[in-house]
Amino acid sequence: MTLLSRSQNDLLRFSGVAARVFLSRAISALTATFAGLALAALSLPALAAWDVQQLMDSLAQNKSSRAAFVEKKYIAILDRPIESSGELVYSAPDGLEKLTFKPRPEAMVVKGDELSVKRGKQQHRLQLRAYPELAAFIDSIRGTLAGDRKALERNYRLSLEGAPERWTLRLLPLEEKTQAVVQRIVISGVRERVGSIEIVQADGDRSVMTIESAASP
Repeated sequence: MTLLSRSQNDLLRFSGVAARVFLSRAISALTATFAGLALAALSLPALAAWDVQQLMDSLAQNKSSRAAFVEKKYIAILDRPIESSGELVYSAPDGLEKLTFKPRPEAMVVKGDELSVKRGKQQHRLQLRAYPELAAFIDSIRGTLAGDRKALERNYRLSLEGAPERWTLRLLPLEEKTQAVVQRIVISGVRERVGSIEIVQADGDRSVMTIESAASP
């Protein structure tokens, strides 16, 4: 499942099923990317009453972060997962980047209302206002990065299990259009460290991102 494997002319001719496939792939990649950034730098207080608001309060302290990642995508038609690795970068309020180094260089950048993807000599740009489902999805991720619970709950039903020593945050989409692409997002961690981020798509494909370590800014 590689993102933007079509030529630029193909991208401009997106319609119908082709557009839905693009959105599914973009959402899958962005989900893992920005959920990882939101939680990689958490510092969770060891309080007895552990709840979603405490998690949001911790997230709100994160103004910028970098983290190394390894991501595995499990696709039904393939015998083995596709593995990639690189670096995640977040800068408040709306700067988001996924820089893939292996198996081949790729850069995904979200700034304001624009999503750009660069792969080799090709670069593609999308105005998010033209893709409402994708725009709503990215806005929800920004809500996570900002620790904005209200923004998140406009798009997801949130549930938090466990304690700071071992916790799991689940995000379930509320809108039918988003549900048609993403079934659920499951993020697990121990105290301030995220162990894994699993994204299960509506078609059964899934991806698991491991946050290896914080990278120096």
